[in-house]
Amino acid sequence: MVLEDHCVYVKRTTKEVMLLTLYVDDILLVGNNVEMNNATKQRLSSVFEMKYMGEFRYVLGMKMVRNPSKNLVGMCR
Repeated sequence: MVLEDHCVYVKRTTKEVMLLTLYVDDILLVGNNVEMNNATKQRLSSVFEMKYMGEFRYVLGMKMVRNPSKNLVGMCR
């Protein structure tokens, strides 16, 4: 059993959380602080060639759903 998943990275403070998932050459970045997300995107794009593909709908074949008014993100089969 693997105790760590080196494709999911978490940055957490007392009030904020950001998840960065990496699969081959796809990155999904979600968090509850827009400024922290934008700073991370800017930092990554200064080192790597990146292209914004729009809001996510599917990740690894799983349908993703958002409820911005309640700050929720979830997965469906």
